[in-house]
Amino acid sequence: MAHDAPPETDGSEAPTTGPGWQAPGGLLDFLNVAAVVVDARGRIVFWSPQATDTFGYTAEEALGQHAAKLLLSEENRDRAAQLFAGVMSTGESWAGVFPVRHRDGATRLVEFRNMRLLDDLGDVYALGIAVDQTMLHDVEGRLALSEQLVSQAPVGFALLDTDLRYRLVNSALERINGVPAAEHIGRRPRDIHAYPGVETVESALRHVLVTGTPLLDQYIVSRTRADPDHDHAWSVSYYRIHGPAGRVIGVASSVVDVTERHLVAAEAERARRRLALIADASTRIGTTLGVEQTARELAEVAVPDLADVTAVDVLDDVLTYRTHTRPPGEEGGELFRSLAVASAFPTDITDAADPVGEVATYSPDRLITQCVRTGHPVLVAHCDEQDLRRVARDPQAATTLAHAGAHSYLAVPLIARGEILGAFDLLRVRNPEPFDADDVLLARELAARAAIAIDNARYHQNVRTAAETLQRSLLPPAPPQRPGLRVASLYQPAQAANEVGGDWYDVIPLAGDKTALVIGDVMGNGIDAAATMGQLCTAARAYAALDLPPDKVLHLLDQLTQGLEHYIATSLYASYDPHTGQCRIANAGHLPPVIVRAGQVPELLRLPAGAPLGVGGVDFDSITVPLHPGDRLLLYTDGLVETRDDPIDERLDLLLNTLGPTNAPLDATCARLVDAMRRPDDPDDVALLLAEIRRPRQDRL
Repeated sequence: MAHDAPPETDGSEAPTTGPGWQAPGGLLDFLNVAAVVVDARGRIVFWSPQATDTFGYTAEEALGQHAAKLLLSEENRDRAAQLFAGVMSTGESWAGVFPVRHRDGATRLVEFRNMRLLDDLGDVYALGIAVDQTMLHDVEGRLALSEQLVSQAPVGFALLDTDLRYRLVNSALERINGVPAAEHIGRRPRDIHAYPGVETVESALRHVLVTGTPLLDQYIVSRTRADPDHDHAWSVSYYRIHGPAGRVIGVASSVVDVTERHLVAAEAERARRRLALIADASTRIGTTLGVEQTARELAEVAVPDLADVTAVDVLDDVLTYRTHTRPPGEEGGELFRSLAVASAFPTDITDAADPVGEVATYSPDRLITQCVRTGHPVLVAHCDEQDLRRVARDPQAATTLAHAGAHSYLAVPLIARGEILGAFDLLRVRNPEPFDADDVLLARELAARAAIAIDNARYHQNVRTAAETLQRSLLPPAPPQRPGLRVASLYQPAQAANEVGGDWYDVIPLAGDKTALVIGDVMGNGIDAAATMGQLCTAARAYAALDLPPDKVLHLLDQLTQGLEHYIATSLYASYDPHTGQCRIANAGHLPPVIVRAGQVPELLRLPAGAPLGVGGVDFDSITVPLHPGDRLLLYTDGLVETRDDPIDERLDLLLNTLGPTNAPLDATCARLVDAMRRPDDPDDVALLLAEIRRPRQDRL
């Protein structure tokens, strides 16, 4: 602690530092104690400055005067003479209150302490120490009030000296600390408290002592000897204490138990964090129609606010819509598929979990099995080794969990529309608090939201899989190689989060070595669109067998589509005759094909647009295009070029630039076009037909 440097001395003055030296007390100054010395004749020979304050006379006025005549009224002089004679003759001190006449004429009661003095010559004097009784009573009252306030206050109070040693502790602080007041005295806070952070408390006290700046309403959460098993919250204030002359006495500390307020605030903060987590989950869970993505979103949203490690496991039967039944009395395990694992920090626990995508069987005694069979949460607030063996997939994984510090486990079922889909598992490792009932409610809320999203996603996946299977079954497995033509095809469904569309293509042999190339797109998604596509594809083959011109085929397909409820389609029909090199093409609202003349840049083939199939009442036109060996003709659906953000003209230009003049194999060209033009999140499927004109001797691949 910083102190002002003491003044230098030349030896003639009493030293102010060194062994045995202490700073003067402030109470005497505060009381303004007066000192007066009279000789044996009763005349004043010494007069202190404080005597002037007490009696009103200056030293010049008082010295040499007879004390009784100066300070006492005539009726009190005889009594004073008797007391003076007794002190001077016997040497016994006298103490009491005596009325004194002040210089202003008023009579005041003064507390006296009188004693005899003897000098080295044998002369006798009387010393009178005097304090104004009114001031003395005021000080006594203040001291008594202060003592009562400190001792009876429900607030803990302590006074520490400049060495931060306890000088005073009231009974409230005695109870708070669980240490008798007497055991505090002379000891520092670090000697009384064993909680971490007591050094910080002493540092704060020292800062207040040095700077004089108080620290008010500081929060401390700790345990004391009075209640070593529970945390308490304290509001502490520190402020420097000065004596009347400004001397620093030490630092005072007040301590108020605010545990109840702290718990209420902590619970309010927990509630706020729960609401924030639920709000966050509402925006992060179910962003796609992918089962795995939804499970990953659930696992990630709960760390680190709710758990340190999470996992999402779904019953394998649920993913495939197989009936999940168990005969009465059967005690077999449950087959789970791991969909997601998340951790708030790197840990070996994630390596010990079931690998994502793999299946594992858990026996009836396992906690996750009990969760899905009962449909109720399973909470183990404090896990021991036996509990961890019922959580982990095998004994080695249980050992990993124990070594990593897993101490609390919670599993809640994933329930959607009354069906149990799986379980949401949570572990706490670094978070020291065990899971409690509030955590169960929060985990169930998150699981319920995710379960609905997972159920929607698996339904979508199931429908999508059925539609895609139907669609692929209706498409030709591989384009047949026809006279004067080489043909390649490619079909790519939309990403998993979107339903498959009604894109289709066909290569149909016609009489006289002619070949029909057909491509179309049913507007819509799902099984209905795929079924409509199948009907149009079958009808197109039947009409093509009649060897009708392209515009007539489209007219018949238009009439058929009008009878299909709520559906229209676009289509492009081309008929190529290798003997004449002529290709007749008609369009029903489809995107224009691309023609690549041998050695030239690609260009769009301008055709009459025509109306989509199903509109009705519109004629279609056929045009004839001569084709030569080496020429290529590309037919495609809108999924290749249309996006939500880019103008269609720019995308068509990109298609022409990407295609370019090339001699690459047809299959490789189709794959390159899809890779270059498609984006991972494109919501539509795409179909391609790429035909190359060959000489008769080049027909074979």
